[in-house]
Amino acid sequence: MTILHLILLSLVQGITEFLPISSSGHLILLPIVTGMEDQGLLMDVSVHVGTLAAVLLYFREDTKGLTLAALGAIGIAPARRAIEGTQYAKLFWALVLATIPTVIIGGIFAVSGIEEALRSASVIAATSILFGILLYWADKRGGTHLDMAAMKLKPALIIGFAQVLALIPGTSRAGITMTAARYLGFNRVDAARFSMLLSIPTILAAGTLGALKLVSDGNPLALTDAAIGAGLSCLAALVAIHFLMRWLTHATMTIFVAYRVGLGLALFAMIGAGWL
Repeated sequence: MTILHLILLSLVQGITEFLPISSSGHLILLPIVTGMEDQGLLMDVSVHVGTLAAVLLYFREDTKGLTLAALGAIGIAPARRAIEGTQYAKLFWALVLATIPTVIIGGIFAVSGIEEALRSASVIAATSILFGILLYWADKRGGTHLDMAAMKLKPALIIGFAQVLALIPGTSRAGITMTAARYLGFNRVDAARFSMLLSIPTILAAGTLGALKLVSDGNPLALTDAAIGAGLSCLAALVAIHFLMRWLTHATMTIFVAYRVGLGLALFAMIGAGWL
């Protein structure tokens, strides 16, 4: 893989992972639109690991609290005492519960080959528009009276089932989880925060499998490419997260909806013209 391809791949992943515009869709479109070689699922996973590092760094207080909650859950008493009176014990189990549907259905997708079959421009065009409009509706309809303290198991499970839809390219994991959270009445900032924290177990699981595959392949060049991609995507993701969290303190999701609809229409136009 050339350095230009690596840079483009890393920037696309880093910028789009936590914005509600679909990183997987953009990663699939990159080789389709540019004519570059498809980076494959393993490189996709590598740049996802970079974005995982970004969210762990940006939400480092949450990362610390959730780590202590995880240790407390397996019986380590000092960790459990350290989070007494905080939201993290409850938030940890909410994240675990919300992750289960995607793990189960995602495994079925991977084994059955459905995941590869859906990697097309037409699918991405349709889902960009459809789920963009759904995001607009939920953002306008949803209240702002709930914050992270209200993230109990029932709303977490609803958001978790919504996340399953992100297995379809172009849906956007961030977008569909924020859509569900906004529909339930969570304010925009905490809807985005929970969405990003929910990415941690999902990306961690996929990244672990991808890393094991890279090591087993024994390809030093692949490992080097993966490390560079992860580092660059981490930097790009930190910038994107900071922008999103600042933006949502005073603005709506409409800017992202407009981008999604515009992207979908442009893709349909290129498909119709025979360019894709």
